[in-house]
Amino acid sequence: MAKKPTGKNTSGRGQRDLTIKVKSARGRKLSSTRWLQRQLNDPYVLRAKAEGYRGRAAFKIMELDDKYRFLVPGARVVDLGCAPGGWCQVAVPRVNALGEKAGKKVGTILGVDLQEVEPIAGAEIHQLDFMEDDADLKVKDWLGGQADVVMSDMAAASSGHKQTDHLRIMALCEAAAYFAFDVLEEGGTFVAKVLAGGAEGELQKLLKQKFTKVANVKPPSSRSDSSEKFVVATGFRG
Repeated sequence: MAKKPTGKNTSGRGQRDLTIKVKSARGRKLSSTRWLQRQLNDPYVLRAKAEGYRGRAAFKIMELDDKYRFLVPGARVVDLGCAPGGWCQVAVPRVNALGEKAGKKVGTILGVDLQEVEPIAGAEIHQLDFMEDDADLKVKDWLGGQADVVMSDMAAASSGHKQTDHLRIMALCEAAAYFAFDVLEEGGTFVAKVLAGGAEGELQKLLKQKFTKVANVKPPSSRSDSSEKFVVATGFRG
């Protein structure tokens, strides 16, 4: 029986040092061998498996919420590009979507993605392109109103060209931001992954106009060799 994710950050509990070596195999690229070895030795990958999460990315939203506290009981949350579902798994207990915290407000988790996502207890998952003309109307209808949080861990498919990939993910992040402007409640929060690389200035400028505070964070679980960071914009002006 798979372990039920608790949404709690258990960093430092029961971790152990591993050094698993992966031998090169005929037909496998050196880069693939390195990736496999990194995965096998990644403590966050091991924790995700042990704690029942669908990927190491779960710990990124965990760490961001531990710092900024936007996943509170009763919050209505939209997770854009939610596959495979790790962020939803973290959000469910934190917003009390299953009503398991007596005396606390019950929140709502709404995940949307282009692809089909395996069900998650406490989350409502829809197969939807959030860039469709009426996507915001559908989401507000499913929520029964505005959202308190819009979050996105989306990344465009890698082309292998660093500058192109940077521009693609920034375009995706900007689209997510405009979607958030349409569905967020006043005072709401927008959280999204971005890539450092020079094209994020316009997004930062836009968010500072729409929110009272905008922070750029690289959580501990984000790999040090990755150019990813996360923008956390709070206090939507409406």
